[in-house]
Amino acid sequence: MTDNLFHPYALNDTIELNNRILMAPLTRCMADDDLVPTQAMADYYGRRAEAGLIISEAVIIRPDGQGYPNTPGLFTPEQIRGWSKVTEAVHKNGGKIFAQLWHTGRVAHPHFFGGTEVLAPSAVGVEGTVPRMRDLVYQTPKAVNHQEIAQLVKDYAQAAANAIDAGFDGVEIHGANGYLIDQFLHHDSNRRSDEYGGSPENMTRFALEVVDAITSRIGSDRTALRISPGAYFNMAGDSRDRDVFDLLLAELEQRDLAFLHIGIFDDSMEFDYLGGRASSYVRANYRKTLVGVGSYSADSASAAIGEDKFDLIAIGRPFIANPDYVAKVRGGEALTAYSEDMLASLV
Repeated sequence: MTDNLFHPYALNDTIELNNRILMAPLTRCMADDDLVPTQAMADYYGRRAEAGLIISEAVIIRPDGQGYPNTPGLFTPEQIRGWSKVTEAVHKNGGKIFAQLWHTGRVAHPHFFGGTEVLAPSAVGVEGTVPRMRDLVYQTPKAVNHQEIAQLVKDYAQAAANAIDAGFDGVEIHGANGYLIDQFLHHDSNRRSDEYGGSPENMTRFALEVVDAITSRIGSDRTALRISPGAYFNMAGDSRDRDVFDLLLAELEQRDLAFLHIGIFDDSMEFDYLGGRASSYVRANYRKTLVGVGSYSADSASAAIGEDKFDLIAIGRPFIANPDYVAKVRGGEALTAYSEDMLASLV
């Protein structure tokens, strides 16, 4: 039985969801060459509006945040107008949508923005090449200085304001999966010795500055955050990371965010320094609205919600294969299986 997935859920006094199924952020690389969302993207999101909430694909806050081809931005008037068509399509079909705000940090590439420097907490690069463009090799980033950090915080807040102007119901800050904010939160990528590195208080500083700047700009009721306390994507784990996330979660508990989203692709993964699954660790340290994700089926998600492991479930690839995912689950219909071939087009 999956009945509990279809109960309404109030994020707060401002936003009530029609059900507990979220569409997870899914990078599709389908913006035009100016990183403007297309009509095909508006149609794509509009067809999935039955989700309780759509979290958009990650949206670049400024040019030097780009690390993948044709990923949409939210920093020019044209991009804002393009996203307005997306949000209009979702709202017309009765849905709600948050923009996921993104800077890729050390996995950005100058090929995309015509610059020379890639920014990160420390001058520690990652090995390999850019997905979908394997001729582009990652380069060693520049450690951001204090002035650049302050500007990044302002640019996150401006992107959040742009999202509201574009008609989004709120934003999810992408603080997970080895991208810029997450890079500050892990010892593998943060080797700083100033007030942004070394101790839990310092390593959480940037993430909390971004959260506070955005909530001051658009309200905490329209602000969410995605985190991945278990380092596993473009990142090596470190037992000291546990102390960083212990403090981060305590700080977030004091803020009235719309929700906290666990950024784990497979929630069966276990991390020694977290004492098991990342979702179990976060739930033990954060009692407000929590979104689970990571290869859950409707049945396993329903069971997890019933056991109070999290409050909402984000579904990813099945939404690519099934625009009518919510209706199919509600009606007990078989789902179309996802395949990699589906990535080539928006349907």
